Amino acid sequence: MSPRRPPAPQGAPWIPPSETEQLLYEAGQRGDFAGQVRVLAGAELFIAAPKAEVDADPDAVWWRPQQAAKGLVVRPVLTRGMLPPWHPEWVFHQVTLRWAAEFGWRDPRVLLSVNGGTPGQLLLPATPEHRAGWLRVYAEKERGPGDRFVALRHGPLHGPLAFGLACGAHLAFGNVPWNDVGSAYMGYTTILDTLRDGWDVTDRAGWRKELDALLDGRNSPPEPDFALRVREELRAARGAVPSPDEWRETAAGHAQDLGASPVTVRHIEALVRRILRYEARFRADGLLAPDGRVRKTVAYDYGRAVNVARWGLTARFCAPPEAEQAVVHAGALARSAYGSWEEYSAGYALGRVLRFDGEEYGSYHEDNVAAHRVLTEHEGSPWRNIPWR
Repeated sequence: MSPRRPPAPQGAPWIPPSETEQLLYEAGQRGDFAGQVRVLAGAELFIAAPKAEVDADPDAVWWRPQQAAKGLVVRPVLTRGMLPPWHPEWVFHQVTLRWAAEFGWRDPRVLLSVNGGTPGQLLLPATPEHRAGWLRVYAEKERGPGDRFVALRHGPLHGPLAFGLACGAHLAFGNVPWNDVGSAYMGYTTILDTLRDGWDVTDRAGWRKELDALLDGRNSPPEPDFALRVREELRAARGAVPSPDEWRETAAGHAQDLGASPVTVRHIEALVRRILRYEARFRADGLLAPDGRVRKTVAYDYGRAVNVARWGLTARFCAPPEAEQAVVHAGALARSAYGSWEEYSAGYALGRVLRFDGEEYGSYHEDNVAAHRVLTEHEGSPWRNIPWR
């Protein structure tokens, strides 16, 4: 058996679930087979596989021919929007058209089937000549800087689940649809590698431990929010934002009163200076208003909690209800901590760069700016369509 997406109700018009399927369908209606190949060259493609088989040999992709209608033999792939519902025993390899072209096709009569058995299915010859053409199109396909914003039409668009998913949109931006809580965030083995190498997670217990730490705001260092809290307390007591010197000296004094070591006190003083420099850059780049400031950085934990929940679903460390519950919880925590999408985004951005950027203003900062601009300005962004309150 293999997983399949339930068919649309009889008589209901088929709605392509994302732009990829829409473009493939339109090209097919025109008889534009070259156009279909161009769409596939930029699309995410997936191959279903039994989880036990992949776990036994993670480096192998067994892409077996299958019998199709009218006696045809095909090798099947799915685009993201046509992935079937989550199943605990079925996972997905993520591949590209180039990978498919370079696969060892021994029988030239075998066809490439894309989204077989659906209204958007297509069959492509896979002779050596055709596959050489796939490679040419793939090489010519313009791949942008990963700044596209993607959504699934059948995914959550409103309500608590959509709100929580939108809180994870920084990491989803340019990578995956922001509102997909389904079978595959990315390929199964890719996510397992990400969790192992980046989070030291290899099983459900480890995944749940990291997810809980993020939801509790315990993953990121506590010092940034300590320093920011001191500034907010000074502002509340005086009715105005304190000067940089007053903030730095008060934060250092509070740390010393709490028993911090001299090294830690100096670290707090340096941290205040770093935050001020980052906030100045944020204002210049539009992450903060001209008089804006960051009040908390816990958004960085909440945003990553959303994506770690989605990764756990892909890794089969949890089932959809548990992942969705975590996403909704992350959204509720974010809503209680911040007053707007813009404020949340600035908190996320500062938490991220303080952790990883080292004042280089490199890719971590640039990615924050790109995501913030699209998420706050694009008319299709969830931040423009889901109210914060």
